[in-house]
Amino acid sequence: MFERIGNGWVMAKESWNVLRLDKELLVFPMVSGFCCLLVLASFGLPLWNSPYASVLTGDREVLRDPVAWLILFAFYAVNYFVIVFFNSALVACALIRFRGGDPTVGDGFRASMQRLPQILAWALVSATVGVLLRAIESRSEKAGQFAAALLGAGWTIATYFVVPVLVVEQAGPIQAVQRSFEILRKTWGEAVGAHFSLKFFVFLASLVAILPIVGGGFALAGGQTALGVALLVCGVLGLMLVSLISTTLDTIILAALYLYAADGAVPAHFDDRLLQHAFAGRG
Repeated sequence: MFERIGNGWVMAKESWNVLRLDKELLVFPMVSGFCCLLVLASFGLPLWNSPYASVLTGDREVLRDPVAWLILFAFYAVNYFVIVFFNSALVACALIRFRGGDPTVGDGFRASMQRLPQILAWALVSATVGVLLRAIESRSEKAGQFAAALLGAGWTIATYFVVPVLVVEQAGPIQAVQRSFEILRKTWGEAVGAHFSLKFFVFLASLVAILPIVGGGFALAGGQTALGVALLVCGVLGLMLVSLISTTLDTIILAALYLYAADGAVPAHFDDRLLQHAFAGRG
């Protein structure tokens, strides 16, 4: 187990080399985040002065109304569609690089456009699951929250490889979940190791980015407004950059694990011996 987690650590570091070759991959999570804000605004602003203003925050009183559930489902569906669309584009580009190509942003968008039916179907399934989990959570404040969190974690784990399955195999929702779970059984150690290794690096980088924010707070308290604002802006931008890079690296690792586990192909720019040893003897 520890050896497999160690393999994940190495994969997390090697994913950085891939990102250095294709810095344009950062475009996808950046645009995705911006579009998600637009989705939030497109739902939040029209509902601002309506009885459903608090539906997106999960207000239990508002959710007694069936219309509120329809609004929540629509919001989830559009939001998931945006996220999966851009994640699919990023995975497609990573797979092109792993197969020896030189991807462009256009390659990623074309791949996602070609899989719009699968992406839409998966967004609807994800929205349905999200609404069901919210319904469970609203049934009881403590027990419901615990059950929803447990079921949500299980769903997240089982669907970890859904996006690359959609991109490569163009599978439907049910088949995508089955394939995702099958691949996860082969790669759980590396996936866990890579995930926590990446989170560790993100934690360290976030600490560095937080320092200007702390310094900005002290500067503002001391009456140095210009310096304080400048430090706060630098800190916030630093945290945003860390989040952007970590999201991209996480998807690169996901694509690499999928490619080897599903096809037996060693991704270019990853250690051949590492992956062959990591997956040796698995069926």
